[in-house]
Amino acid sequence: MYHPEENPWKITSSKNIYDNPWINVTEHQVINPSGNPGIYGQVHFKNTAIGIIPLDDELNTYLVGQFRFPLNQYSWEIPEGGGPEGTDPLESAKRELLEETGLKASQWTEIQRMHLSNSVGDELSIIYLARGLSQFDAEPEDTEQLIVHKVPFADVYQMVCDGQITDSVTVAAVLKVQLLLLENRL
Repeated sequence: MYHPEENPWKITSSKNIYDNPWINVTEHQVINPSGNPGIYGQVHFKNTAIGIIPLDDELNTYLVGQFRFPLNQYSWEIPEGGGPEGTDPLESAKRELLEETGLKASQWTEIQRMHLSNSVGDELSIIYLARGLSQFDAEPEDTEQLIVHKVPFADVYQMVCDGQITDSVTVAAVLKVQLLLLENRL
């Protein structure tokens, strides 16, 4: 598909508004694509969002439940977390899977890359399919109170379709795996 190569947004100045170990917020003074002045707030994420969909030979997967502070509600998700900038995303995925579920996998396949909220942030998500699972002890971080359930993949797919699972990384991962199953590519 054709798309213009030149960025129609022109930055006239930038100001750092907020910074912590996970995000940086910058306010840009801009000339927008129509030629008018304006502002644009940009959130830079200092981690890559990593999602892992572990799938065993009987087509069961694992969901992790936890209370999500920004949403003020409980959320069921695939194992996921952050991979620091400059770190191999696959190594981050292996760490997250072990931390949250106690699982290790012998086969890893990257199945999806996506930007999570490209209107305000640059957060990249990489989703992996993990197969050849072995169980070990979970090693959750001290900020995590997790509940882990082994669930038939078909039930998780239905939870996504019914809107019971709303986490975007989980929704994308489940829909991608369902497509791969329908196409006999797994």
